[in-house]
Amino acid sequence: MPTPSLAPPAVVSSPAVLAAAAARKARFWDRIARQYAADPIADPAGYEATLERVQGLLSTEHEVLEIGCGTGSTALRLAPFVRRLRATDVSAEMIAIARDKLSAAPLPQLSFEVADADVPVAAPGTHDVVLAFNVLHLVDDLDHALALAVQALRPGGLLIAKTPCVGEMNPLISRLALPLMRALGKAPPVLCFKAPALQAAMTRQGLEVLSVERHGTRGKDFRVFTVARKPA
Repeated sequence: MPTPSLAPPAVVSSPAVLAAAAARKARFWDRIARQYAADPIADPAGYEATLERVQGLLSTEHEVLEIGCGTGSTALRLAPFVRRLRATDVSAEMIAIARDKLSAAPLPQLSFEVADADVPVAAPGTHDVVLAFNVLHLVDDLDHALALAVQALRPGGLLIAKTPCVGEMNPLISRLALPLMRALGKAPPVLCFKAPALQAAMTRQGLEVLSVERHGTRGKDFRVFTVARKPA
């Protein structure tokens, strides 16, 4: 079976445009970082199920990159199972909180860095796994962000993502609630797609989708857990 060709990004932006977009995103997440860190996990059992599933896919030989790591809670839980984990986020405030957590419980294989998921974060072919939790709906261009993740992976490497598919929620959320919250500065720009569109975007970028799961334990779960592999 032929390998799917790599689809180009929908938009090719100049460095200045990318920098301006990153600064815009950083301002929002910097402002809410402390509140974000204090908020409880909405579905602890579902979160633990995801962590257990991811741990089963990791190896102490793996070089791992996480994009959109937030305040680092997931990276801190997963780092003991890998050789090295570079966890990145566009928000310097989020990374500062993550580094404080790491200082309190040091893990030599874990590092936190400020970086935007919409720009190259790693040299090509340098990671065995890319983790993307609760971030792919927040990027500027889904295909472009996925292309960068694929670029960072070694042949045979895995993209492991858990993504809120906002398009599966009540239409009033995407059509009314989110625009209103954005106008009030209470929400960032959000891509509103459904799970099949996410899987199609991964396929366009040459990934083989291995598994699509839902780990939620409370009502309808629109957060789709996906494991996809870069062809060897």
